[in-house]
Amino acid sequence: MRLDEFIEFEANERAERRRLAAEKDYGILDHLDSFERRFDEHVSDDAVVGSVSPSIFVGRADYPNVSTGLLSPVGREERAGAFETSAAWYDEGVSISDVFDRRTSLLNSTRGVDVADAGATGGVKSVGGGGGPAESVHDAWDGWLGVQREVAIADRPVDVEIGLDGRPDLDFEVGTEDIKTPTGPRAAARTADLGENPHVPRPVQKTLEDDDWRAEGAMTYLYRRGFDVYEINTILSAGALGQGENRRLVPTRWSITAVDDTVGQFLRGSIRDNPTVDRIEVHRNEYLGNAFWVILVPGRWEYELVEMKSPGSIWNPDPDAGVYLAAASEGREGRTGYVEETAGAYYAARLGVLEHLDDRGRQAKALVLRHVSDDYWGPVGVWQVREAVRNAFEGEFGAAETFGEAVRGVADQLPVSLGRLRRKSTMAAGLQANLGDFVDAD
Repeated sequence: MRLDEFIEFEANERAERRRLAAEKDYGILDHLDSFERRFDEHVSDDAVVGSVSPSIFVGRADYPNVSTGLLSPVGREERAGAFETSAAWYDEGVSISDVFDRRTSLLNSTRGVDVADAGATGGVKSVGGGGGPAESVHDAWDGWLGVQREVAIADRPVDVEIGLDGRPDLDFEVGTEDIKTPTGPRAAARTADLGENPHVPRPVQKTLEDDDWRAEGAMTYLYRRGFDVYEINTILSAGALGQGENRRLVPTRWSITAVDDTVGQFLRGSIRDNPTVDRIEVHRNEYLGNAFWVILVPGRWEYELVEMKSPGSIWNPDPDAGVYLAAASEGREGRTGYVEETAGAYYAARLGVLEHLDDRGRQAKALVLRHVSDDYWGPVGVWQVREAVRNAFEGEFGAAETFGEAVRGVADQLPVSLGRLRRKSTMAAGLQANLGDFVDAD
């Protein structure tokens, strides 16, 4: 499909999506009332919750003394798997409100631990009881961390019994600011016990048993065995990957980016000797108020993400602020440091591009342009970036004769002028400019 035909086709599709889209929905604030009722029904007088945990959470505040949690969908145990972040959320077409509903429905039963020492809780011994020698995370298969790890490595939600440290006085009084951090209520946990023997896939057992395997190698092994990055980052977060006593709990946010980056590096190495794509391709996808344009150009691997955040969107809330631009890039050998400006979105989008090229047995230069519109009224997590880019390659795409034609055609659909884009983007910077390119759209 010619680029101009593709752009017209996409414009019509976007118009239809806008017609069908619901207004921004802050009903999540009312949703917490129903959670409170469910909580009252399912927490017994002895403060023990019988539940199902689909996932875990490791915080990053006060690292290395962190808060670790078992996440339980109180009163919705029969649908526990639906509350775990995964690629299925995209396939299901969840809305921002759906995400907030699921996230805030998870009771986070927490304990404080040291990331390397299973016997330390913020300097106080005895997680899971006992006053003996401190136990490393590597050996923690009993008590709180043991249950948490079993939940993380299982291939389905696990029955657990959680003893709370007294009946919690949960604060359900929230305002609109709370939508910026959609998390469920917390409760201090005293004990945790398994209600069943979890099923652990054989490849995961192999990574656990091999004490000489570096975490990076174990991650790529699991990925090559068909595990998605969502499953791998949970296992990494639980301290179940790495060399013996070097294993550590990894804060959830860090583990997500670590897995995206590690798998991305593996895929970049896999494609580096592949032939290049034989034409310039323009792919597009839109999800949850985020539009992505992916331009693939013949040549050796090169990648850049440019983000345009519209005023009124969650990360650029001032309606008079103008469009905020951020960018980061890499060449054939990748990067040596963490990307600050575009953070986890950089690695998530890169993974989607690399997976597509690896599937095709090709390599290319890739420019990803992300427009965050004011429809993105609440943050759902970097998973939506990953899945939107992964799925951008499905269906029709546009073809252009030159890179300049591709960028100019896409720029007409962006909230900034081509001139401003060229000033921010490394890949677009070399395009020959016309006077009209410098007329800002914002």
